[in-house]
Amino acid sequence: MIELKTEAEIAKMRAAGRLVASILDELRPMVRAGVNLLDIEHRTRELIAAGGGVSCYWDYAPSFGNGPFRNVICLSLNDAVLHGLPHDAVVRDGDLLSLDLAVSLDGWVGDSAISVIAGTPRAEDQRLIRATEEALAAGIAAARPGARLGDVSAAIAEVAGAYGYTPNDEFGGHGVGRTMHEDGLAVPNIGRRGRGYPLRPGLTFAVEPWFAAGTSRIVYDPDGWTIRSADGSRTAHSEHTIAITPDGAQVLTAL
Repeated sequence: MIELKTEAEIAKMRAAGRLVASILDELRPMVRAGVNLLDIEHRTRELIAAGGGVSCYWDYAPSFGNGPFRNVICLSLNDAVLHGLPHDAVVRDGDLLSLDLAVSLDGWVGDSAISVIAGTPRAEDQRLIRATEEALAAGIAAARPGARLGDVSAAIAEVAGAYGYTPNDEFGGHGVGRTMHEDGLAVPNIGRRGRGYPLRPGLTFAVEPWFAAGTSRIVYDPDGWTIRSADGSRTAHSEHTIAITPDGAQVLTAL
């Protein structure tokens, strides 16, 4: 069921979102050549605990995963884009790492993702990340009272198309609130304007554009979680949790 949140409940989600944003801000400089993905995982555990939060990923067991998930952050390297399991792997110069974090604080959730290049960047990777960030901004700008979810999805797809990327329509944004994935609300990265669920004040959800450089098709690792581009091309991922207010979209996972 889709639940509209009160101003007080949105304020609690904003607190959770700020915790997520502060953790990602601290993790960003850790993404450098020589760091082990497990070092990032363990530091994330420390930061969640210090902030009084609870990981939304630990013991997460949806239908599409080979659960339960026994980490607190998704770390997806290079051609991996979603649900990457932190493991014993060392980041190399020029690697592209996506960090996706969802944390519950006082019973309310914030969910956000960033993509970071370790060390020497490749121009094509910078362009890919920029496309996801611009698509995220466009999707948020389209999320206003009286619009529909299709307007958000179409805005994301238009940015992708302008960059020459084709979004995947299997995984995208979703409802967020008391849980990381609230039932009843999906925000795909492809859509038609004027279609879909109407946006009303109190609605809260994640806008989550992610693109692969060469394909929209995906494959799964044997771990049952990590999703990669089917052609091995690099990927990037950006995400914010937002709330619809009478004045437009409010980003809840910003510092």
